[in-house]
Amino acid sequence: MNVALLIARRYFFSKKKRNIINIISIIAMIGVGVGTMALIVVLSVFNGLEDLIKSLYGKFDPEIKITALQGKSFEANADFLAKIKNTPGVALYTEVIEDNCLLRYNDRQMVVKIKGVSDNFFQQNQIDSAIVDGHYRLKRDNQQYALIGRGVQYQLSIRPENPFSPLQFLYPKAGKKTVINPENAFRQLGIQAGGVFAIERQYDDQYVFVPLTFAQELLGYENKRTSIEVKTKNPDQIDKVKASLQKSLGPDFQVLNSEEQHVSLLRAVKVEKLFVFVTFTFVLLIASINIFFSLSMLVLDKQKDIAILASLGADAGTIRRIFLLEGAIVAFTGAIVGLVVGGAICWAQQTFGIVSMGMTTSVVEAYPVLMRPSDFLLTATAIIVITLLVSIRPARKAAALSIRDNL
Repeated sequence: MNVALLIARRYFFSKKKRNIINIISIIAMIGVGVGTMALIVVLSVFNGLEDLIKSLYGKFDPEIKITALQGKSFEANADFLAKIKNTPGVALYTEVIEDNCLLRYNDRQMVVKIKGVSDNFFQQNQIDSAIVDGHYRLKRDNQQYALIGRGVQYQLSIRPENPFSPLQFLYPKAGKKTVINPENAFRQLGIQAGGVFAIERQYDDQYVFVPLTFAQELLGYENKRTSIEVKTKNPDQIDKVKASLQKSLGPDFQVLNSEEQHVSLLRAVKVEKLFVFVTFTFVLLIASINIFFSLSMLVLDKQKDIAILASLGADAGTIRRIFLLEGAIVAFTGAIVGLVVGGAICWAQQTFGIVSMGMTTSVVEAYPVLMRPSDFLLTATAIIVITLLVSIRPARKAAALSIRDNL
């Protein structure tokens, strides 16, 4: 075994003499362990929240979304759609018309966001798994149906598949500025509610899905579309297909993957995670200051031992390594325990859901947790850097001690 490591271990694990230096070292080890454990748990919670957001929006959002760079709609002619269809890696595409309109049901009304989709919409979307009432199909037996959010249902007290009370949608007619009867300024169309979905409040409180032909007639869009949603043949090739589509369609269109469709929200989560990591790293640094004090006191306590080692031929590098390794033993022992305990807590939360959200309306019962190897590696790297920072000065001081003055 390396001489420096052997001596460092003896200084830390020796049972012959337990003094204040050992106590400070143990306190430092506990502090590093608790800080490491807390950092792993908090980072894993942020990972879980990010993954939860992606999974929730994944039921609603396409893998790739094509929109106009300027304006809210664009002409989707045969040549344009052919470019999308013939792009390598594209499995299918869905034409979308989306706009705000007024929804009436019996004596109640509210402004909703209507989303007209072509017949293959459910082949690329997981919204069918979010149906809580009724049926998810927009067409059945040549009859058109609307799929409404749970918030819209509650607001208007809608009963799905009620043939006696259809939904009435109103949308302003183009060019109608001054009319005697205000209702003549609106195009009105009725459709029966067929099902209710519950994804996330942002969508549940405002979205209504309808067949594309219904939206065309109501909104008067004809061949115009507000977006095209694309499903790829291989989800691992999304970025490659996205780049091909962007090149094919040109600079007048923006092609967004799932993360880019919610870039602000996901960026906020990542920024918060970064700030938490920096904050807990400072906590680890403060906890590791005890290592600096314990090493400094150990140098004073072992001056005679250092002088003897130097007189026996140990060079300054060997003496320096002894105290660097002493600091590493203290920090890494605490860090390893913290990593193991933190990982165990996260595993228990993932498996058993020990800590609940505490809300009956939450989309998940327990706090979401997701462990990532990168977090463990990043935490370990931070501990190594901190250990070097707090250990290097006492180690240099020990290596600079005079043999003559300490023998």
